[in-house]
Amino acid sequence: MFGENPIQRRKSRRIMVGRVAVGGDAPVSVQSMTNTETTDVAATVAQIIALENAGADIVRVSIPTLEAAEAFGRIKQQVSVPLVTDIHFDYKIALRVAELGADCLRINPGNIGREDRVRAVVDAARDRGIPIRIGVNAGSLEKELQKKYGEPTSDALVESARRHIDMLDKFDFQDFKVSVKASDVFMAVAAYRKLAALIDQPLHLGITEAGGFRSGAVKSAIGLGMLLAEGIGDTIRVSLAADPVEEVRVGWDILKALHVRSKGINLIACPSCSRQEFNVIATVNALEQRLEDIKEPLDVAVIGCCVNGPGEAKAAQVGLAGGDPSLLYINGKPDHKIGNDKLVEEIERAIRAEVQRRGQPGDKPADKKVFPIKQTG
Repeated sequence: MFGENPIQRRKSRRIMVGRVAVGGDAPVSVQSMTNTETTDVAATVAQIIALENAGADIVRVSIPTLEAAEAFGRIKQQVSVPLVTDIHFDYKIALRVAELGADCLRINPGNIGREDRVRAVVDAARDRGIPIRIGVNAGSLEKELQKKYGEPTSDALVESARRHIDMLDKFDFQDFKVSVKASDVFMAVAAYRKLAALIDQPLHLGITEAGGFRSGAVKSAIGLGMLLAEGIGDTIRVSLAADPVEEVRVGWDILKALHVRSKGINLIACPSCSRQEFNVIATVNALEQRLEDIKEPLDVAVIGCCVNGPGEAKAAQVGLAGGDPSLLYINGKPDHKIGNDKLVEEIERAIRAEVQRRGQPGDKPADKKVFPIKQTG
């Protein structure tokens, strides 16, 4: 159940990354990137499928060599999610993956080399209807820009992006998106704000090299949240030194918090205190793990006592107000009381029944693990 959402999206040109629209009035898409060896086809395919199952709309794959390009061709045949190929320096790699079905080419035109090589890549993309992503990163700015600015700045990032955009403009190629990433939140945000006012192409948001799971998630939530709240951004990637699946989950959590997109369970839970009538933290952890397969948007409130419990429970599609026993609400109305030794099973049952009523089966997979919890009191 979404509340007020004052966000007015920046108007941008729409491009197609495979079957996924990016920009225009399309939903903000969530991306991640594989970290397997691309030449290990089986491992890369498995990770792509895991990312898609977690909710990734688009997946990026690094293609450092021609051998990796050939492996990409085999990978592409085994997955359905659109794939962006990450290419640097060797334009022949870009030409080959274009032939093999890349859905987007992520390049820096400036490091591809001579103008004729950039033209060859652009022509290959145009001929096959493949968009290009210009990826600018504070850690790999051109040497002359490093010398000019002395250090990475938002202006340096934007100038680098404009140089690359000018190259594509010269070849009359407009189907591209741009990223101007930095590990510093304020630098990245300033660069995106400046670039958003200069071009109408879609913007791919990210705080690059954000850090480990916790710190990276925080930096990304702050940086991406600032921009998305201003209507800037058409696709996002949360960069974490962690399992890429966690990038997707955090990305969705950011979008859900801003009411930009909805998917799966939106779990509202109290932090717990001595008033709790049951083990809130253990209950919430168990529910999160049990309900990962559900894609239907659904607000679920789990509140440990009767102070805020009834109010939050009534506002959710499925809600629990702590007591002895606790009271389950369905769509704002009291449904029945539950003994605190059966909370997880009963809440899960109620959630899946509500999902099924809404037309999304959300069946629990046979191999889904059951996570028991230890109750307090």
